[in-house]
This record gives sequence, structure tokens and C-alpha cells, in this order.
Amino acid sequence: MLNRAEAWLDEAGRPTRWMGALTDIHDNKTGEEELRAQARRKDEFLAMLAHELRNPLAPISNAAQLLSMTAHDPQRVRQSSEVIVRQVRHMTSLVDDLLDVSRVTRGLVELERERVDLCLVAASAVEQARPLIDARRHHLVVHYGPARAWILGDRIRLVQVLVNLLNNAAKYTAQGGTIVLAVEAHGDSVTVSVRDDGIGIDRAMLPHVFGLFTQAERTPDRSQGGLGLGLALVHSLVQLHGGRVEAHSEGLGKGSCFAVTLPSVAAPADAQGEELPVRASGAGPARRILVVDDNVDAALSLADVLRSLGHTVATAHGSRAALALAEADWPDVFILDIGLPDIDGYTLARRLQELGDARPARYLALTGYGQAHDRVLARGAGFDHHFVKPVNLEALVEAIGDTLSGHGV
Repeated sequence: MLNRAEAWLDEAGRPTRWMGALTDIHDNKTGEEELRAQARRKDEFLAMLAHELRNPLAPISNAAQLLSMTAHDPQRVRQSSEVIVRQVRHMTSLVDDLLDVSRVTRGLVELERERVDLCLVAASAVEQARPLIDARRHHLVVHYGPARAWILGDRIRLVQVLVNLLNNAAKYTAQGGTIVLAVEAHGDSVTVSVRDDGIGIDRAMLPHVFGLFTQAERTPDRSQGGLGLGLALVHSLVQLHGGRVEAHSEGLGKGSCFAVTLPSVAAPADAQGEELPVRASGAGPARRILVVDDNVDAALSLADVLRSLGHTVATAHGSRAALALAEADWPDVFILDIGLPDIDGYTLARRLQELGDARPARYLALTGYGQAHDRVLARGAGFDHHFVKPVNLEALVEAIGDTLSGHGV
């Protein structure tokens, strides 16, 4: 309560009466406290983000220096390369989580809905989460109900939901713990749950576990931290699917359970014969490739990788140099950065297509811009594929090996 008062004084200066008011400011105070709590959580999150990004940078820096000192030692070179690849993947995962949460919370994610068997989704999620589960020596138990669990949803996003829940269980469970994944159909709904015997969730924190910037206290046993965004992303994606996700825990030290419930649909007519598609992979025939990137290190290192696969590779660090090289010796494949200093990669792609006239070539965009509208712009500029840095080398090699025909793949 806010109490304000003013005294009425007589000629001698003594108060004779008071005029005042009492105002209920409970809601204002509660709002202020909540804003301060949110600001504190955001500050803690930014500090944690800086910590998580510096962690992989240290081994990357050490490995890079080691490579320069032990260039003639194949074993050391291989070990250093493996360190760099692992840490870059970890940093990429952190950045992907940040971008995913931003897109989902702003309503920019569109689901590609199809009839999906949640048992197959769970199997894919287990495959992706298995390295962390095995690294922490957990015992994973998987239960599937007797009935098939068909839902209408985005397969990739649903796998992402379950991978986040499995990784969360693995991180917050002491080494050698047990994780149980169960999928059950209940008439008009399907429930998939992830239960662990880990550190549990404090009752005071339980209502906030799906909020942004919320994360349980870190313990020295946790070998991987993360940004605390996984559960917020799970909650948003499940809601987009018309479902709900709930968290249960009896308290600290008593484990936790996360249950996702989604509306079910009838199985498709050809469900019995359904198999997962298998894509062929391989380097394919040798190509002449032009890599254009104003980041000299990025262009040269990618060129070295592609040369090691048998391709002939030239590099340019600006659009005008790229046009000159292409006119002198027309390549089979162009790998173009978008954020170039003179003209951007979209314009460069159009000029190259005009220069090439009827000469075939494959155009691959390799950029740090990975939003949905960036892919639309790339398609409009005539790119066959759009890749986000750091690139998935297997996917890039497969795209290079494709037949050189048409655009907009």
C-alpha cells in the first residue's frame, strides 16, 4: 500500500487533522519485481552464452596452433582436425538453438505437416541423441505401445523436440543413470514421454521450466552445458502442433518426466509397406569449381577440402575477380558467398548466368544468412542449393555431384 498524507496545522504549528490517501500498488510492485527477475535471468543467460561460446573456441584455437607446429605429424594433424570439427559442430548447435528460438517465438516457423508415425520419429531421435547418452554411460530403455502412433506433424521438428528432451535427460542425469522413452496411443491422442532418474526439478522452478532463459543450476558433473533454450523450444513447437507438454518431478534428486501429448490421426492406407527413404551419397565425378568468398581463410580452406576429394578448384575474394575467372575458364560449379563487398552474391549469380548464356553450371549459395526469406532470395537468383555456414560437407559434396541440369532444386 502507498500511504500519502499531509497535516493541517493551527496557528501554533500543531497538527489538527490529516488529509491523506491509501493506494493499492500491489500489482505495480509485482510487475516491477517480475521485470527485475526477467532482466536478471537475461543477464545470467548472456553471461552463460559468453561462457558456452568461449568453451569451444579454446580447443579450436589450441588445435589450430598445434596444426601449424606439427604439420608433418599425420597423427597430430588428424587429432587436431577432429577436435576442430567436434567443437565447430558444438558451436553450430548453440547458434542453431538461438536462431530456432527466435524464429519460433516470433511466429516465423511454418510446419510441413504430413502423416507421421511417432514411433519412427522416436527411433530417429534416439539415433541422434545416442552419442551423448553413450558418452555418459546411461541405460536407455525404449517402450512402444501395441498400436501404431500416427499424428499429423512436421517430422523434422518432432525429431527435434524428442532429441531436446533426450539430451536434457542425459545432461541432468548423473553418469550411469536410466532414461526411459515411451510412446503410447490413447484413442484420439498420442503421448511420448521421457523419464529419468536424474537431479530432478525443484518445486519452485517446476512452473517455469519451459520459460526462456530458465536453466537449473549447473553441477560439475555436467560435461555439456547448453543454453537452457531446449525446453522453451520444445514447448513452442509442441504448441504449434496443437499439443501440450508437461513436466513432472517429485523434487530434487528424484528424477523428472516430460510428456508430450499430440492429437492422433488415422493411419495412411499404405502404412504397412512404409519404409524410410535412403539417399545415395558419394563424391561423384570430379568437377571444376569456383569458390567465391571475401573471407580468404574460408575460401582457401574449403578449396583445400574440395581438392582433396579430387575436384579442380579456383578461388576469388570479390565479384569482379570471380567474373574474370569464370570468363577465362568456365567452371562446372559456382560456390558463392552472399555478403560480398562489391556486389552481393545474388547479383553475382545473375551476372554469371548471363555470362554463361547456355553453358551449364550448378550454383550453390554458401552464406551466414539462413532465414526462410534468404532461401527464397537465393531461389529467385537462380541458385540450385542454399547452404548455411559452417556447411555440412556431406550435403555440399552431394550437391556438387548432382547432374548439371536446371535450377531451383
